[in-house]
Amino acid sequence: MRRLREAVAAVETVILGKPAQIRLCLACLLGRGHLLLEDVPGVGKTTLAQALSRSVSCRFHRLQFTSDMLPSDVLGVTIYNVHSEAFEFKPGPIFTNFLLADEINRTTPKTQSALLEAMNESQVTIDGHSHALPRPFMVVATQNPLEHHGTYPLPESQLDRFLMRLRIGYPDGPSEREILRNAQTISPRAVPSPLTAEDVLRLQDKVQTVAVVDSLVDYMLAIVERTRNHESLALGVSPRGSQALYRAVQALALLEGRDYATPDDVKRLAVPLFAHRVVIDTRTTLVQRRADMGERIVSEILSQVEVPL
Repeated sequence: MRRLREAVAAVETVILGKPAQIRLCLACLLGRGHLLLEDVPGVGKTTLAQALSRSVSCRFHRLQFTSDMLPSDVLGVTIYNVHSEAFEFKPGPIFTNFLLADEINRTTPKTQSALLEAMNESQVTIDGHSHALPRPFMVVATQNPLEHHGTYPLPESQLDRFLMRLRIGYPDGPSEREILRNAQTISPRAVPSPLTAEDVLRLQDKVQTVAVVDSLVDYMLAIVERTRNHESLALGVSPRGSQALYRAVQALALLEGRDYATPDDVKRLAVPLFAHRVVIDTRTTLVQRRADMGERIVSEILSQVEVPL
């Protein structure tokens, strides 16, 4: 746990004034999840992703997604070796522990779908052969709001594979002042790596030992059920989403130094876990069909569901 606290402190040296977001990012890692950072350009999405990956002594690869990128640019390709007279597989950048998929919604749906198998099963299939990915494996993707030009919406099937979607937001006044004063020294490359790959795998296994009482499970299921019956939602949270909440609640409790989960853990996680998984009904007005509509609805549901004692 000491190394885990050191990892939190290491990321906080680069991302100033955002302790809640940093802790949720690390909870996502402990929960064996993938992370989607969505916000306007320039608020530190890529910096946060790089700092998170560098806090662990693992392999890291940054991939800039563009409109002309092909699936083989992500997964790799099989080529013929004239010397050995055999076909050889050349792994792509996805064969790493941390993949930073920068501006993931700037590439076409065909290339976006290349990540589906990797994010769900930690493997990729090329020419009928399956190749396991390194462990741990985490995709940290950034995307700009859909109102920006040159973006392709992520399909629901891919959004559902992200454990969390977080927004960083603008820094507060004192934090932004410190950013301006120390712009030359604040760099994700300077982040130490207190955690190793073995530490992460051990902590991910320990997450499963965190106790979740039946009343808390009922609380989570009640929230999920409300999303499926809400009048403004065409699609509620899937069983994959409810499993994700259970796992993330355990991970956050472990990160906080507890061996048991609480209703407050569920409250902190419901919006970042569920808001990107629900689909707004088309009958909702265009003004309401903004990216934050899902967050408002999930927050509303949280206020309506009775909290267990």
